[in-house]
Amino acid sequence: MPELVLESNGQTWTLDPSRPYTLGRDPQGDIVFDDARVSWRHATVSFNGRSWVIEDHGSTNGTFVQGRRIQQVEIGPGASLHLGNATDGPRLNLSGAAVGQQGPAPYAAQGAGAPGWAQQAAAAQSQAPASQQAVPQQAVPHQAPARPQAPQPDWEQQAAPAFPHQQSAPADQYAQKAPGGGAGAPPVHGDRSPTTFHQFAVGRVMRIGRALENELVVSDLQVSRHHAEFHATPDGRLEIRDLGSHNGTYVNGQPIPKGGSVQLGPADIVGVGHSTFRIVGDRLEEFVDTGEVSFSARHLTVTVDGGKQILKDVSFGVPEKSLIAVIGPSGSGKSTLLKALTGYRPANQGEVLYDNRNLYKQFAELRQRIGLVPQDDILHKELTVKKALKYAAKLRFPADTTAQEREARIDEVLRELKLDIHKEKKVTSLSGGQRKRVSVALELLTKPSLIFLDEPTSGLDPGMDRDVMQLLRGLADDGRTVLVVTHSVAELALCDKLLVMAPGGAVAYFGPPEEALNFFGYDSWADVFSAFENYRDYDWAGRWKGSQHYQMYAADFDSVAPQPVHHMPPPQAIRPPKPQAWGSQLLTLIRRYVSVIASDRGFLLLSVVLPAVLGAVSLPIQHNRGLKVNAAINPQTGLHIPNGTATTVLLILAVGACFAGAANSVRELIKERVIYERERATGLSRSAYLMSKVVVLGAVTLLQGLLVGLIGFSSRDIPDQGVVLGASTLLELCLPIMALGFTSMMVGLVISSLVKTAEKTMPLLVMFAIIQVVFTGCLFTLHGTLGVNEVSYLMPSRWGVAAAGTTLDFNNIAPNTDDPGSTDPLWNHTGGAWTMDMIILILLGAVCGFFVARFLRRHEPEVMRK
Repeated sequence: MPELVLESNGQTWTLDPSRPYTLGRDPQGDIVFDDARVSWRHATVSFNGRSWVIEDHGSTNGTFVQGRRIQQVEIGPGASLHLGNATDGPRLNLSGAAVGQQGPAPYAAQGAGAPGWAQQAAAAQSQAPASQQAVPQQAVPHQAPARPQAPQPDWEQQAAPAFPHQQSAPADQYAQKAPGGGAGAPPVHGDRSPTTFHQFAVGRVMRIGRALENELVVSDLQVSRHHAEFHATPDGRLEIRDLGSHNGTYVNGQPIPKGGSVQLGPADIVGVGHSTFRIVGDRLEEFVDTGEVSFSARHLTVTVDGGKQILKDVSFGVPEKSLIAVIGPSGSGKSTLLKALTGYRPANQGEVLYDNRNLYKQFAELRQRIGLVPQDDILHKELTVKKALKYAAKLRFPADTTAQEREARIDEVLRELKLDIHKEKKVTSLSGGQRKRVSVALELLTKPSLIFLDEPTSGLDPGMDRDVMQLLRGLADDGRTVLVVTHSVAELALCDKLLVMAPGGAVAYFGPPEEALNFFGYDSWADVFSAFENYRDYDWAGRWKGSQHYQMYAADFDSVAPQPVHHMPPPQAIRPPKPQAWGSQLLTLIRRYVSVIASDRGFLLLSVVLPAVLGAVSLPIQHNRGLKVNAAINPQTGLHIPNGTATTVLLILAVGACFAGAANSVRELIKERVIYERERATGLSRSAYLMSKVVVLGAVTLLQGLLVGLIGFSSRDIPDQGVVLGASTLLELCLPIMALGFTSMMVGLVISSLVKTAEKTMPLLVMFAIIQVVFTGCLFTLHGTLGVNEVSYLMPSRWGVAAAGTTLDFNNIAPNTDDPGSTDPLWNHTGGAWTMDMIILILLGAVCGFFVARFLRRHEPEVMRK
């Protein structure tokens, strides 16, 4: 068995083929490199029985042979390689006796790519691990045939995790690590080298921002023009001061108060946009997140009420520039896993590490670096592609970004996704695959490093399915980590890793997709899913953890003990900063909503026709009779003869206003729920969003109420004098109808915030309208009816009709025939009664607004609600 000689920087090592050798910065390793670009455990060199092989262990900066980054490749005398950088990283020259049998030169010496996994596996041993052989044969649903498997050397069984710094320095504890470089330094961006260094001088101020006049210029639209500044004090301490930034300045993952300052210690990490800063001695190290990040989940467990686990001990990890697919049958916890990975619904136990930083505990900062494309489109289909992205950019970027900067970023994303030829088309006119591209484009505006997609190919034909998956492959190759939950198995070969979830929320497989079917022992995924269904009680997770695939691809991430139930930071610490001021967000939302309505001609037409029809319905009702107090006197009782026309007309107009107002809003929140959830996670103000709906829908509803009142009242004989507005009796009668429509619109928003599907809104709308008919007081006497009268005080129609009835003097027009001496105080012909009725009607609308705001909280990421 031949020896191999490695030479680097004047040092020489002679490798014995009987054992493997680890390369990296770990002082306990076999070959140690004191270079920040080399990972802790970077690679391993071993003899596989035929030739020497070097295998990269997911290092941050890579291993390169002849300028090409490799994962695993054969090496031999005459070859050379670099660690950490293709040109100036530590260089290893190889020499020694010829390797193996006579034949062509090794792959590395030829400059060829590494042989595939299948080629290596075919030459490896076929002995399965003892843990897998121990599984009883009768308990296995379908036993895979004997097949060659890669050998499991002793070093891999005993090695530290592929990302060892994640075990030795959890992200939530890095503030306590020692200053300086080496093993004691805080693990910023894993093991990668700083992008640049900045020297500090006593008394110096170093400003950070997007503007060119800053000492530290950060070309990131998430960063304000003048974002923050470092102060070096005479006593040698350093201070970070926020300059009123829009997206916030973070210390150890938590935002500092806007305009506030924090004293920094040697282990503190400062985050500004996609840049991270760390103090090392008298210099400042800057790390720019360019998208090449690692991502891992450790022992994620989700428990719901009653103690039922819907996600069970899920662990996996992926290196940078990876595309990961998650598949599994219904009920396997895929959606729950996605929510746990994104922070929308944090796991009850375990942790999610974004490049070695705890996502749950640093969500306020890291949320800016994560993109999420839900199954439903996250944009308004009525708008053109470019206009939809324009409003999204306006909401997500700081207020001090110029229109030209936003336009440039939008055009850049459109060109990247080949959507520039469709930018002037309405989203609704695009194909399913193109609409999904637009949703991805919206997320790419802020240059996220990690992108999650939920069923992006759902409902697409095979051709579009392939196009979308190729798009995601391209996004990963461009320097992003992409995780996609899918039911489609046609294009899994495009992925780097495949995560298969078993019924009950446990992992059944994680590894290369080309090995998955052989692992399960079936010829097709249909057979695998049938086995999941037919053997639901089988211990799929146990079979996985007893396999050699588990040892190769996931054991490292299970080696860390499960974390206890995580404790969230205080609410004020995790509340996300808002890129735009409240007023700016409100104005942008109003403009977007008006654009959506203006582009929907059907809604515009209905908004005019509906109130016109509702108002006109009252015209045939005894049109020759007025709405004044009837002059006729009943000779027997001496009372006015009731004017049935007035009560009937007012009943129709009031119910019409209720129906029109509620119909305007009853679907608005439910149809935008997915959009709201995503925008809320990126910094949207809940109150600004709600107020935009109130302003726009309120204006539409008030105009409709005015139209209904003018049609219903203007052609009739009404009193000459009102109780509040004097001669403006028509306006005094229209105002209650308008206010009634507005409050009904607010009730519609309550319904829309409560229901789970848009289909449930219509029955509730009809029910609301019928209830309002009963409690107007026009069908039967409410005053004095115990119980019923008190319930009527909660109904908008009761107060709207009462205000108009006050002007018309209903106590005389429609007296209580059962009790002639009894009058309804809400109908008293006085200015005080009219004012009280209107105030309570408006207060009912305000109460509805409060409940809508509370109900909207249920549709926000849980990590933000706590």
